[in-house]
Amino acid sequence: MVDQEQFATSDLDLAALRVEYGVDQGDNHPGPETDLDETWLTEGWEPLLRNWIEDATSAGMTDPNAMVLGTVEITETGPRPSSRTVLCKGLSPEGVTFYTNYESFKGRQLTRTPYASATFVWPAMGRQITVRGPVRRVPAEATEVYWQSRPRSSRLGAWASEQSRPIASRAELDRQMDATAARFAEVADVPVPPFWGGFQIQPETVEFWQGRRSRMHNRIRVTVEPGNTDVSAMKVERLQP
Repeated sequence: MVDQEQFATSDLDLAALRVEYGVDQGDNHPGPETDLDETWLTEGWEPLLRNWIEDATSAGMTDPNAMVLGTVEITETGPRPSSRTVLCKGLSPEGVTFYTNYESFKGRQLTRTPYASATFVWPAMGRQITVRGPVRRVPAEATEVYWQSRPRSSRLGAWASEQSRPIASRAELDRQMDATAARFAEVADVPVPPFWGGFQIQPETVEFWQGRRSRMHNRIRVTVEPGNTDVSAMKVERLQP
């Protein structure tokens, strides 16, 4: 039962929580020293996204390649969006790649409605990037290359978990893992499961956000023709905050 008194006596005022972004916040602010400018996109969206991930990594942020993935399920009563955090495991001018169980909730949604949104957020740096576009499965060869970089325990976990499916208890999940470990005990190189692999979001738009004081943030959107990596064909425009 929910302890209503606990909520009633909370001193946390969500409406009052506020951070002022921008370099004039103080010397300890790890954000940018100059305003995000359209000229930063002259080489396309991918180099700047990669640069911001590298900056977050250098700043010691946890999971700097984490992104909130939004997918859609079409039901009889209309579309139903859902989101969760995944890790970007591939980045190229063609798109943003992540890996999952194809039979998971998100995997089934993307198979039926191959379109997604992914948002990278680095609040301490006052930066955010949102990628939107159609989704495709990556070739089996690309999945194999990434699979080889995963530790054995992660490979076994991919086999053991029927991702997104209900299970009776934690103990039952542990038993599935133990059974999988026993199954592959004599197998040196655990293979890729047939139900597991990568998805690539091919951007139609990539929006870069940089926080500034007074909520007058910098927003620049790059519009891309999916599959066309020609920088000259991209449209770059500033958006109001």
